[in-house]
Amino acid sequence: MKALTSFFDRMVQRYLPDAFLFAIILTFVVYLLGVFFTDSGPIQMIEHWGTGFWDLLEFAMQMSLVVVTGYILASTPVVKRFLEKLSTLAKTPSQAVMLVTFVALIACLINYGFGLVVGALFAIHVARRVPTVDYRILIASAYSAFIVWHGGFSASIPLTIATPGHFLEDTMGLIPVVQTLFSPFNIFVVVVLVITLPFFNRYLLKSTENTDKKVDNTALRPPEDDDELVESKATTPAEKLENSQIPSLIIGVMGLAFVIYHFVNSGFDLNINIVNFIFLFLGIILHRTPRRFLDSVGKGVKNAGGIIIQFPFYAGIMGMMVASGLSDQMSLFFVNIATDYTLPFLSFISAGLVNFFVPSGGGQWAVQGPIMIDAALQLDADVAKTTMAIAWGDAWTNMIQPFWALPALAIAGLKVRDIMGFCVMILLFSFIPITIGLLVF
Repeated sequence: MKALTSFFDRMVQRYLPDAFLFAIILTFVVYLLGVFFTDSGPIQMIEHWGTGFWDLLEFAMQMSLVVVTGYILASTPVVKRFLEKLSTLAKTPSQAVMLVTFVALIACLINYGFGLVVGALFAIHVARRVPTVDYRILIASAYSAFIVWHGGFSASIPLTIATPGHFLEDTMGLIPVVQTLFSPFNIFVVVVLVITLPFFNRYLLKSTENTDKKVDNTALRPPEDDDELVESKATTPAEKLENSQIPSLIIGVMGLAFVIYHFVNSGFDLNINIVNFIFLFLGIILHRTPRRFLDSVGKGVKNAGGIIIQFPFYAGIMGMMVASGLSDQMSLFFVNIATDYTLPFLSFISAGLVNFFVPSGGGQWAVQGPIMIDAALQLDADVAKTTMAIAWGDAWTNMIQPFWALPALAIAGLKVRDIMGFCVMILLFSFIPITIGLLVF
């Protein structure tokens, strides 16, 4: 394991470009595949790319706010004290890695956006407590928890097919979450990963000890305490208003009132918008004054640059994949060799492949759902399991697709090559319980 971990880490450090360049290279690859393997010509592929380029603007804004509002909330005195208190449970590097992995796993099961932010922010506090831990593996451990998101409460595909009016309802009907999220297959995979992943990440840490390559955490922009916000003495009515707690308290109470209204009327609907809403208004209240809140916003916005500039490129890639028919070809290849027993497993593999080019759960379901569900009905395969196989395929290759790592990396101050070698190992490990669940249950 030490040799394999070292190999992937060396390869990634040497050959994996920055996440932005990765998106550009992926754009070139998809463009050439479309030209040579579909009916779309060079000009048509350019058209598909440009037409789809802005299709993820809403999602890009949501993920930018995940980072910014998460930073705002985490920088409040109350939350900082809580995370610092929780981080004291870790005394050694091994305990640090296991604790970060477990906390991030629970957070990702609750909500994927919540988990991405909390995992990275908590890892920073733990790194302060245990400065001898390999910071790269600590952040990789926080991100590894994202593997379970599509088996948790914010899973977009199973929640979609349980909602009346979804676009495949006429074909497959409504499938309640008891057949997907609470199925024996999904429960098995989630439980196994929650129990074993902290130990696996601990072994990743152990496998890098006593190696020739020493990791200098100080070279990775070690986590530092934010400068305390010093409030200058207010001398004008405008400055007095900026440093007053009254505006923050009033608007904060209004925001929390809406949160209560939302849950009363919609149940436990913890979507990405409501998570951002909660983070935002808790941050306003806990920072106490508009001035302190805005100073925190100014620092948090710096972390969202990569997301803002890279998500449109992935939208362009998705546009080429869908409009040219490349995604259909990939899915149909696996459908043509499937049986009723192997279809869920092959759906998982194909979803993992498509996820490289369409790294969005909802977008991937729109692309693959009609093909895979039609195949499941024709082969008399388990429709619910086939659906969850697509969901887990989407989550699986997120481990080596920089798209979703961007928020965590922005918060941690790392580059994608710093963690991706370890994420390859996590990808290989997680393949085992997911496959067992698909083929046994």
